[in-house]
Amino acid sequence: MTPLADLLARRIEAGGPITLAEYMADCLLHPEHGYYSTRDPFGRGGDFTTAPEISQMFGELLGLALAQAWLDQGSPTPFVLAEIGPGRGTLMADVLRTLRAVPGMFAAARVHLVEASATLRARQRETLADQQVTWHDGIDTLPEAPLLLLANEFFDALPIRQFVRADPGWCERLVGLSPEGALQPGLSTPAPLAALAHRLADTKEGDVVEICPAAPAIAAAIAARIARHGGAALIVDYGGWHSLGDTFQAVQDHATADPFAAPGEADLTAHVDFEPLAAAARGAGAAASALVPQGVLLERLGIAARAERLAQGLSGPALESHLAAHRRLTHPGEMGRVFKALAIHPQHHSPPPGFEPSA
Repeated sequence: MTPLADLLARRIEAGGPITLAEYMADCLLHPEHGYYSTRDPFGRGGDFTTAPEISQMFGELLGLALAQAWLDQGSPTPFVLAEIGPGRGTLMADVLRTLRAVPGMFAAARVHLVEASATLRARQRETLADQQVTWHDGIDTLPEAPLLLLANEFFDALPIRQFVRADPGWCERLVGLSPEGALQPGLSTPAPLAALAHRLADTKEGDVVEICPAAPAIAAAIAARIARHGGAALIVDYGGWHSLGDTFQAVQDHATADPFAAPGEADLTAHVDFEPLAAAARGAGAAASALVPQGVLLERLGIAARAERLAQGLSGPALESHLAAHRRLTHPGEMGRVFKALAIHPQHHSPPPGFEPSA
């Protein structure tokens, strides 16, 4: 039993089963034993690899999309260039390198990172050692200014609550203890739930619906800043539109794992439901684009031409790795389809390049 498992078991013994959201929050961000609090989980030596770690092309193309949004909105100076959940800082480094080619933009950028993990902050300092960076615990302390924001694989790690349809209401997935004292999932007693009353029309007995309580508020806060000051936010994550099904999972050593076996030792995620993010953005006075698959977005932004240009100086294993990275980012059978992108932008401006207005 991990140290965190022991703490959680004692907590459940004293107070009863906890929600899946409470479990995820402790597993990921417990100050002493949380997954992100104790390690750098990215890359081959970690548990998973994100798009910026696969190829520089990902960050370069998103940087170009932000650059065009900045130009289209009159090149505001200065502006906040922010990332939430910035990992090792690789994406921001690639974006900043790209922005150097846009006259005036690099000098106008004020870099701000929203990161809760002290371990990852230290890694970001190394990656961005030549930049002046301000760190934040949350988006509320970002400066009031035009905002260009990136969120890549951020929302999938926010804690979710899970509900199973059980007429005439819903059972919530809870984490309790087995007779032997091990952590295990279970279900609450069925009860009506006002927050899911609208889902009774499109679900049936046994269907699972997931809710991410924190996500809409974060999207609304970002959108409100963009509505006030201008800018754009690019959100890229795996998921879809209108939650349905059990997507809760654990990843350890680049493979799926039992999410209850070793709390604090594996990454816990769930597919992002982009529908409430878009609704929250619109409710805060901004516009939200139509949802676009990652592969389609990158192709629209010119990844094929960029990949061809980079390939010209490569051969042998380096070329094979480059071609594999291109495929992994864009192919429908890899990240190209399961990962989606949503843009938040001012109502009176078109979406950033690669995105389309919502219907």
